[in-house]
Amino acid sequence: MTELLERAIAQLKTLSAEEQDAIAARLLTELEDERAWKAQFEATTDAQWDSLAEMVRQEIAAGDITPLTDVFPSKP
Repeated sequence: MTELLERAIAQLKTLSAEEQDAIAARLLTELEDERAWKAQFEATTDAQWDSLAEMVRQEIAAGDITPLTDVFPSKP
């Protein structure tokens, strides 16, 4: 176990059982989500990646995009 994880667990131990369970449930959900994403990425074929890239190129060419500055505006 890493030092960082040990520190996190030490802090979790100071919480109530209800708070510990709530955080544990979130962590378990996050771990399952990561496993699912990893499996999906590993199962994606080169042809599927190529198809996705072509779709993006077509959207860009058609102007059907949102600039990143609109999605993530810089701080004034």
